[in-house]
Amino acid sequence: MNIMKVMEERHAVRKYQDLPINDEDLKRLKEEIAQVNKESGLNIQLILDEPKAFDPAYGHFEGVRNYIALIGRKGENLEERCGYYGEKIVLFAQSIGLNTCWVGGTYKKIDNVLEIAKDEELVCMITIGYGEGHGQPHALKEVSKFSNEDPNQPEWFKLGLQGVRLAPSAHNEQKWHFFYDEENGVGKVDARPGIGDFAKIDLGIAKYNFEQASGKDSSIWIK
Repeated sequence: MNIMKVMEERHAVRKYQDLPINDEDLKRLKEEIAQVNKESGLNIQLILDEPKAFDPAYGHFEGVRNYIALIGRKGENLEERCGYYGEKIVLFAQSIGLNTCWVGGTYKKIDNVLEIAKDEELVCMITIGYGEGHGQPHALKEVSKFSNEDPNQPEWFKLGLQGVRLAPSAHNEQKWHFFYDEENGVGKVDARPGIGDFAKIDLGIAKYNFEQASGKDSSIWIK
């Protein structure tokens, strides 16, 4: 999978065809979610053939029958983790021909559909299915607007910022900040959220894209 190509081709889709997810795609999607839950400790749930959560008049959605609920144990970094691991699923879905849309609040929680323990909370959702189209690209910020990039920094940092530039965010505002810092010859990245209701989710999404584009892992982050 060419991850940069997948990032470039993935756009939010709000209108879906009235088609079930085919057996092969569904099998692979379920396997991916199971693996992500095992790795993350989250309780991400795939809901199929449930048309009531997304009201077309409320969130401008059409034909949504399938969605992913990002659920996890309450804690300080839950929103960022949901963004990070949700983006992992979103890009996997894109790679197998499924369309998606991150949704922060324009949905209804339908009784007896989601399984949420007392110490857990629903952070956000992702619609999924075969879109009527593949979405439209939006204007993206230049990396200079959210980073301290300069010509003397390592190539991996510059590549990572290109991944961040392609990351979706609430209202397409991309409010995050990524700063390169080097001490004793070791390069690290200080990634900070912007201000807003979904800023920590957005940061998690952007951090996943950064890692995938740069070829680095979580050890690069300044805690």
